[in-house]
Amino acid sequence: MSERFFLYDDTVETKTRFVSFMGENQRFDLAIIQSDRYYGKHIVLDIQSNRFAIIGEDDLKEPGYLEYAYKLKEEDAEELRDFLYEII
Repeated sequence: MSERFFLYDDTVETKTRFVSFMGENQRFDLAIIQSDRYYGKHIVLDIQSNRFAIIGEDDLKEPGYLEYAYKLKEEDAEELRDFLYEII
């Protein structure tokens, strides 16, 4: 076996918020992780769908971004977007 080559191997302090809320059509169970990485963006994990994305305010403004990242219908993505605007 060859020697492992790491691109990086860092340990950083993070702040994680767990949020669960019910939309019109589905429940969202989220883990929102903040750290000093990713240029101030947050890692948003949807625990129900096993999907995640690195999200900043610019991503929330991008048409279709949440729909694609979380495989959501437009209406459900809008509910998630409204919530994320409050915290990001």
